[in-house]
Amino acid sequence: MPDRPMIQIAGVSKAYGSFKALDDATLTIREGEFFSLLGPSGCGKTTLLRMIAGFDTPTEGTIAIDGQPMDGIPANRRPTNMVFQSYAIFPHLNVDQNVAYGLKRLKLGAAEERRRVDEALAQVSLSGLGKRGATELSGGQRQRVALARALVMRPKVLLLDEPLSALDKKLREQMQVELRRLQQAVGITFVLVTHDQYEALGMSDRIAVMFGGRIAQVAAPSQIYQRPVNRQVADFLGGMNFIRANVVETNGTAITVETAGFGRVKTEKPSGFNDETRETTLGIRPERLRVLWDDAKAKHEIAGTIVDRHYFGEITHFIVDVPGFEKTLSVSESNNFGADDLPVGAPVRLGYDPDALVALAD
Repeated sequence: MPDRPMIQIAGVSKAYGSFKALDDATLTIREGEFFSLLGPSGCGKTTLLRMIAGFDTPTEGTIAIDGQPMDGIPANRRPTNMVFQSYAIFPHLNVDQNVAYGLKRLKLGAAEERRRVDEALAQVSLSGLGKRGATELSGGQRQRVALARALVMRPKVLLLDEPLSALDKKLREQMQVELRRLQQAVGITFVLVTHDQYEALGMSDRIAVMFGGRIAQVAAPSQIYQRPVNRQVADFLGGMNFIRANVVETNGTAITVETAGFGRVKTEKPSGFNDETRETTLGIRPERLRVLWDDAKAKHEIAGTIVDRHYFGEITHFIVDVPGFEKTLSVSESNNFGADDLPVGAPVRLGYDPDALVALAD
């Protein structure tokens, strides 16, 4: 992927009276990147998206798109287009008319307009449905029409404001795959706003995780999931076990800690770590703890008792009480190995890799 910046956000804040919806956001989004703004409701992600689009104006800071400052440039003059959560397609127009709506002001001529509409409909797998009324479409088809209407204008950046949230689970997962395929095919920058961690992890080249109007971490999905910058990010993305640990040694970028259950562990310093700190938090994902069956051995293992279990089809999620831990551990195990047969009250041995234990800033 090229490193050429497409969107540059520098020190952007947005205040409504004394309330700061966005606080000093600085971010570069690359050309041809599928980028997600991820966070809980009210974290500022939609506010930032609307400022990129030109619907809202920053209180402080600057936004540039493709090297051009956007100060004073209205939404309809920016090289962006937006797909809204509600789709916002016109119910009194058919598919062709909805897609062609924005082209009318370009005065392309009938033949070129027809060619552009057909191309956009083919991109979203709606060829042949141009004459269908908007009210005759399924939810997934309406979403595709909204995408085609945005893409037909050939923007440099496509902005997506939770476009899949109204779809049922199966269709939403299907559309996630199609959106990613579409982005790779057209090659333009996509910026997605979502509160769904799995949606962001599955579709994005990089993710910005946001809380309380601030950007907490920007990284590739695997980095954010496996190496979250702090406890808040770790807790928001998937399940995480948190274990208090005593710092026994600090050496450059590494620290050695002692825990009541995992013993002595060496790991990277968490973000903002103070060398005088004597206590920190370790995190380990439930799937990084594996059940040791029968006589199987692991270099590193702990033992406990299953106190609760939840069956989810492909996996069983166990709650395990381990002596020495203040809290129980969550463990996810594939049912291919018979995890669904382990009852509450059964003793269990868990193997782990010390590299899976990550020190987290509080």
